[in-house]
Amino acid sequence: MVSAKKRIWGWMFFDWAQQPYSTLGLTFIFGPYFAGVASDYFAAQGIDPQLADAQAQSLWTAGQTISGLFIALSAPFIGAWADASGRKLPWIMGFSVVYLLCAASLWLLTPDGATLYLVLVMFSIGVVAAESALNVSNAILPSLGDARSVGRISGSGAAFGYWGGVLALVLMLLFLAENATGVTLLGRPPALGLDPELREGTRFVGPFIAIWYLIFIIPFFLWVRDIPGAGTGRTSPGQIIRDTKATFVSLFSRPSLGSFLLGSMLYRDALNGIYAIGGVYAALVLDWTIIQVGVFGIAGAITAAIATWIGGLFDAKVGPKPVILVSIWVLITVSIFIVGMSRTQLFGFPLADGSNLPDIIFYVCGAAIGGAGGSIYSASRTMMVRHSHPDKPGEAFGLFALSGKATAFLAPFLVSVATYATGSVQLGVTPVIGLFLIGLLLLRYVNKDGDRAAWSVALPQSR
Repeated sequence: MVSAKKRIWGWMFFDWAQQPYSTLGLTFIFGPYFAGVASDYFAAQGIDPQLADAQAQSLWTAGQTISGLFIALSAPFIGAWADASGRKLPWIMGFSVVYLLCAASLWLLTPDGATLYLVLVMFSIGVVAAESALNVSNAILPSLGDARSVGRISGSGAAFGYWGGVLALVLMLLFLAENATGVTLLGRPPALGLDPELREGTRFVGPFIAIWYLIFIIPFFLWVRDIPGAGTGRTSPGQIIRDTKATFVSLFSRPSLGSFLLGSMLYRDALNGIYAIGGVYAALVLDWTIIQVGVFGIAGAITAAIATWIGGLFDAKVGPKPVILVSIWVLITVSIFIVGMSRTQLFGFPLADGSNLPDIIFYVCGAAIGGAGGSIYSASRTMMVRHSHPDKPGEAFGLFALSGKATAFLAPFLVSVATYATGSVQLGVTPVIGLFLIGLLLLRYVNKDGDRAAWSVALPQSR
């Protein structure tokens, strides 16, 4: 029999195991490398360098758009199926296999861009697998603690995951990812005899992510078990469709839940948009190397780990809603700075040649994104628990999964369109500000206690 404490630790190890796909793949190592390769590939075809940069970002966000659409269409049915069957672990295991294959394939992106589109497809499929597994894992959260402790568990799990991302990023920068001169952060060639001329150290990010996941997902499968007797057993496709339809209809009688799902759909989409373009922005606008982007990532991930843990404590004291509101305002401020800054100017005011002010500001922005992003992710999970019926947590987290990805394509799509239309990487970020503001407005209609009063369930009163 696995103890409750081990089950919680096993669940938290999922975040630790999976985090590098986001930290190393999406944002700080592979994303900037992909952008550089794509930009050089388009420039070699005679495209103006600035337009080549914009086209590279547009292609990258287009990949995120397509994967987001697929997740949006599949998430509610996968969640409903897992809930009806009462078995979540087989779903996570299946997605893990796809995750491993797609992560390893990132090795194939050579500097000449010959496999540019193939690797983008593989990376996008990996995003689908990673997010789908995460959605199913999140549905386990309500069973790990009571109403008061679940916020702390959510925050601790997210923080633990960020520390995993920090360690993975440090190892990648110290021993593998090379800069323009072919050396790592230690000033040495990449380990394992990898060829810096072919960028093999940076390309090894794919196999590294796969190996990391394969090792650290073991505690999850050892200590997390499906609850015996859970689920209805009604898993026919027709029944799943009917159950999903009934869940959607129920939203009309639950205004707080509906407002939260719609608002979180937009602010989480905006946050994912920032994550997706952060490293790309640094590479294309600030001309940062992979090493610089990686150091930026370490600062952001450390801040995320600390702030998320602190946010979990505040969540337990004042509830998740205030944590979410403060986090959104921080992210809006950061987005405004990103739009108004380039290598040569800040909000229209020219900077001296060689000024390092943009670098300093972006480091601060990275720390703020990490801290606010981690806190908003953890607190949103807790808010969903407050809207979960005690007897139907899977139903609620199926909706949460849908809201997280129903418009997951929107921010990348709007950034892609804005970047293409303006020919500017900075102005391409503008749409995320609007998404944050709309999400903020919708949160006004969210009850800080969720639906607990409506069910008359004897749970601890929030402060």
